[in-house]
Amino acid sequence: MKTKVTSVLAVLMLLTAGVAPVAAASGTSATQAECSFPATHTDATGTEVTVEESPERVTTLSPSAAQTMWELGAEEQVVGLTQYALYLDGADSRTNVSAAGNQTVSVEKVVSTDPDLVLAPNVIPNETVERLRDAGLTVYKTRFATSLDDIYAKTERIGELTGNCEAADETVASMRDRVETVEEAVENSESPRVFVSVGGGYTAGQGTFVSNMVEVAGGTNIAVEANVSGYKQISEEVIVEQDPEWIVQLGAYGVYPQTDAYNATTAVQNDQVTTVTNENISQPAPRVVNAIVQMAQAFHPEAYEEANATAETTTTTEATTTDEPTTTDATTDEPTTTEATTDEGAMAEETDTTTGASSDSSSDVPGFGVPAALAALAGAVLLARRY
Repeated sequence: MKTKVTSVLAVLMLLTAGVAPVAAASGTSATQAECSFPATHTDATGTEVTVEESPERVTTLSPSAAQTMWELGAEEQVVGLTQYALYLDGADSRTNVSAAGNQTVSVEKVVSTDPDLVLAPNVIPNETVERLRDAGLTVYKTRFATSLDDIYAKTERIGELTGNCEAADETVASMRDRVETVEEAVENSESPRVFVSVGGGYTAGQGTFVSNMVEVAGGTNIAVEANVSGYKQISEEVIVEQDPEWIVQLGAYGVYPQTDAYNATTAVQNDQVTTVTNENISQPAPRVVNAIVQMAQAFHPEAYEEANATAETTTTTEATTTDEPTTTDATTDEPTTTEATTDEGAMAEETDTTTGASSDSSSDVPGFGVPAALAALAGAVLLARRY
């Protein structure tokens, strides 16, 4: 019980972490291929952070930052990470900087990694950031992510800060190419109504990058239609009224509530429920494109298959013409529809929860059992700390 409640809180924490847009225009790759140092950027604390030279030792305080480093091929620079990034290949050989209880980061452990740069998520309290800075560390704190563009920007910014500009540009270009294939596939298709289940009756509404991903994949988020913003609980009355045609579950702990209201939806009646692993949908990092592809394939299977075949044909033709080796990202876009039990930790993107709150939220969620009520309590703690 305790593990499940902690995980629901953790995934909610994870979803609030990201960065603000920083010039994510598609034409930036040509000018950003070469990194230059010293590099100075203003972070979420309003501080101008200067990285004097390309860092050899980087400690990440969120799995999204760690995932980004791995996707850039820069994992050898990473010397410290949280336990929630241990799903990454080889991550267990790095220092785990999570504190006791795994809901905080240990300042002492972070300092012990002797990093040239610390990448902190937006939910790490400013006080913790200041403690790290007082210890002589260079810390860059990211901002809240609300869209796919923010994730492109975050990837590019991490590239700039860590001396991996070319790899970041290539990664973003690949992401954009795959998203373009999806957008072409779904642009003339009717958008199904989609409920995003975070767990415990919570959903991702307007102003969240998860909602943006659903829209890019060709779905209509019922939470947005119901004027829900951020990550909040949604009433069963709204579920009945909106009658989602698809349910997208966020990881193993995002299972939708097993109540009459949910079980009567078109989605459940037609067995149109898909589960996306946490590393692909709950972390604002490059692998979100995998989730977009999976959702597009689920919502619009025929249209996506046709668009994907066209993309493969075009790529093959270009490769033949230029005699240059070409890879097609779409060939690796097989959806993952089973819960990955190893991703429980990945759900806790950034969880420095130093404050608590009490709530009687369960009384507002008819039909939910004790686990869901406790999940609602966990969510209340999160919502009290969002910024």
